[in-house]
Amino acid sequence: MTQNRVLIAGAGIGGLALALTLHEIGVPCTLFESTSELRPLGVGINLQPNAVRELEALGIGEAEMDAVGIAAREWALVGLNGKDIYSEPRGKSAGYHWHQYAVHRGRFHLLLHAHVVQRLGAEAVRLGEKVTGYTRQADGSVVAHVTRADGSVMDEHGALLIGADGIHSSVRAQMHPDQPPIRWGGTLMWRGTARGVPIRTGSSFVGLGTHRHRVVIYPISAPDENGLADINWIAEQTYDATHDWTKTGWFRPCDLSDFAHHFDGFVYDWLDLPALLAQSDVAYENPMIDRDPIPTWVDGPVALIGDAAHPMYPTGSNGASQAIVDARTLGRCFVEHGVNPQALASFDAELCEPVGQLALRNRGAGPFGLLNLVDERCGGTFDNIDDVIPEAERRQFMLAYQTAAGFARDALNAAPPIIPTGARVAERQSHDAVA
Repeated sequence: MTQNRVLIAGAGIGGLALALTLHEIGVPCTLFESTSELRPLGVGINLQPNAVRELEALGIGEAEMDAVGIAAREWALVGLNGKDIYSEPRGKSAGYHWHQYAVHRGRFHLLLHAHVVQRLGAEAVRLGEKVTGYTRQADGSVVAHVTRADGSVMDEHGALLIGADGIHSSVRAQMHPDQPPIRWGGTLMWRGTARGVPIRTGSSFVGLGTHRHRVVIYPISAPDENGLADINWIAEQTYDATHDWTKTGWFRPCDLSDFAHHFDGFVYDWLDLPALLAQSDVAYENPMIDRDPIPTWVDGPVALIGDAAHPMYPTGSNGASQAIVDARTLGRCFVEHGVNPQALASFDAELCEPVGQLALRNRGAGPFGLLNLVDERCGGTFDNIDDVIPEAERRQFMLAYQTAAGFARDALNAAPPIIPTGARVAERQSHDAVA
């Protein structure tokens, strides 16, 4: 089945999840990753139960996930006055069949890579090789143009090419040469980790502040013998349109003195944020950016997944989760249609529009939109949140987001697996190229 090889541009979370999925269903693949060495970079991310379900289907269970993160037990929003706006249990604590995990992104990334190497072989991931473009072939296949770290170039032939190469995707740029530039909504984020005592349940995701000035904190490890865990923090400040965000790099290392003073007032009897920030080993600055949705993720034998398809604000904590769901959904389309453009068209028809709408919902603050409502209705100051936003309205607001993002509890618990256990791509189907 070498003629059915799938080429994957990018060995991030989405690309690696796709490689494991293709191996599961019997499809050969090769990943091309521009980075010459994979290192445990980044800070904390959340993996929602819909993604954790798919990881379990790929044979990555709780023991391995516990080694790179911690199961989340609560999601909460707290006003700048320190009073709760909304809280709910998460994962199995909320009745899901699967946990929600808060993980160190880099350690989780290396976990996926280790599984790919173990199952597909080290030669399946070609580091220091970047897909810079593609050419569609008359027979329905594709040639990927690859540039090596030393500057040399080569062409790779495959049945299909999947662009999993992130927000700056070269594959997307060729597919949509007239796409608008990256969009900045006015918010800068500073991110890092520090050793600290977990608050509330001991594994709570807490958003604190206002819609223009807030911090998010949650642990990404279990406490040690001293009760200390790795606490992920994200500090956010929204600026006006005249602020020059282009001088901000993506995960640019920065000094605490660059921004920590914006959060001096975040001191409560249950949290001293300035003290926590002061314990940080590193801090990174990021603009909160995305791209406008595009009308299609597919160009014949070429498709986009993950941030290449739908870069979104992290307000919903589901960017990585959606990349995993993309990979699994694409795998199911291969099972149903074979390794051909028809499968890509089916994938595009199923996810492109609704996930584009989800990205716009995240641009509108996603679940943090409750902070906007509090600000609109009372200026952010309240004694009893029920007098500002009734409990039923708050819960309906959150359910609407969870439904749009694909992890509403009852629907997810009742849903069949994305890929039936033991499903394989039939060789006959794989040979049927559909233009």
